[in-house]
Amino acid sequence: MSSMLNDQLPASSCPARPASGLTWLLCFVASAAILMLPALWNRFPLVFFDTSGYVTRVLEMKLLPGRSIFYGLFLWLTSLGWWSFMGAALVQSLFTVWLIYLMLRCHDLVAPLTTVVTCVLLGVTTGISWYTSQLMPDGLVPLVVIAMWLLGFRWQQLGGFERTGIFAIALLGIMSHMSCLALAIGLIIVVIAARVVVRLLRSSLSVNVLPPLSVVAAGLVLMPLLHLALVGKAVYTPGGPVYIFGRLVQEGIPQRWLAEHCPVPGIKLCGLQDRIPYNGDEFLWGEKSAFREIGEWTGAADPELGFLNRECLKAYPAEIAWTALRATFQQLAMVKTGDQLYDIHNETRYVFTHLLPRHVSESFNGAKQQQGQMTKLLFDALNKVHVPVAWLALFGLVLIAGWGYRKGRHDLAGLAVFVLLALLGNAFICGALSNPHDRYQSRIAWLAPLVVGMAAVSWWRLRRGSCR
Repeated sequence: MSSMLNDQLPASSCPARPASGLTWLLCFVASAAILMLPALWNRFPLVFFDTSGYVTRVLEMKLLPGRSIFYGLFLWLTSLGWWSFMGAALVQSLFTVWLIYLMLRCHDLVAPLTTVVTCVLLGVTTGISWYTSQLMPDGLVPLVVIAMWLLGFRWQQLGGFERTGIFAIALLGIMSHMSCLALAIGLIIVVIAARVVVRLLRSSLSVNVLPPLSVVAAGLVLMPLLHLALVGKAVYTPGGPVYIFGRLVQEGIPQRWLAEHCPVPGIKLCGLQDRIPYNGDEFLWGEKSAFREIGEWTGAADPELGFLNRECLKAYPAEIAWTALRATFQQLAMVKTGDQLYDIHNETRYVFTHLLPRHVSESFNGAKQQQGQMTKLLFDALNKVHVPVAWLALFGLVLIAGWGYRKGRHDLAGLAVFVLLALLGNAFICGALSNPHDRYQSRIAWLAPLVVGMAAVSWWRLRRGSCR
């Protein structure tokens, strides 16, 4: 491990100073508390419209489009069988702190105080704590990115327990949401490309394809097998055609195809064209939407929507490509914290009030979020900091890639490029294949400030030539 560090770090880099076990314990407790502040302030973890879907997956043991039964089981386990949902927020926060610590350590920046300060700065300048404190798989998305980097580019610097833990967290994220699976597959392509580039440039950066590839392969194999064991169906979490169709509806493309080709045998939407809105969310969730007439979220609509997706792609490939590109960059810029957290989540309120134990219901309904004290004004104030920091850090990744390459810090240059591609990939998956929402990009946006901060400390040390 020490030889690996010597190969990849400049001579002026500072070795990690030893610290006692108690110091590290206090560091992790303080850092986790920082990432749980919204939940602690709220007196209950934050919830979203979709939270009810993950809980009811376990209560009903049935598949539902876009709602992973595995994240539902994670909530059940970490809440100790619906005893306290603070357990889920705590575990998500600890996972996040641990991976941040490993990122710092594997780039020669670790110290107890450094880890705490990093969490404080991220908690103040980004929306990280609003996702670690939330009962949603959104907080796992950036952890998948960090895990893929550590497994692919820092494998030799990790111990056996660390490798196993990182693998498990990445697998949890992949199993918890299909967007994580898609992002992980894209990052595998990035790792393979990096291996080729590193060889061409004769860089000292070490690249290991097999560890991150194994995580993705495990997810691809385990998801249908576990679904078969749990619900009797060997399938992936359903819902893909529905969300893609919703984005096309936003652009008016299916409406155009139906107007030009109907009537078409077996296509129910031909007779419901007047009830297809020009808004993806309204189509998917609106009470008067034609989606309700063709099967809604039962899965009955999937064949028809899948057919229409394919036909639209054949008929208007250039238009779809352009709108996908536009949606990707639109999503990349949408990084506001608090997207719809201040709304009334009726379905989630019903589940937590009527389907879970009484003490959970009382705690849930007594929380500030349910009392209307979590307002848009709060998030407007936070976003005066969070949005510009996210945008500046995104630009900073480009600068770090160039600086790191010139200064021989290929590890930081590679990390900057890796995170930049992850942000672009997430924007494509959520923007082009679904519909752009601030929540989708803000959940992962804190990775850029983390890398910028790491590079800033490395630059300062290099310039000072000391460990002060």
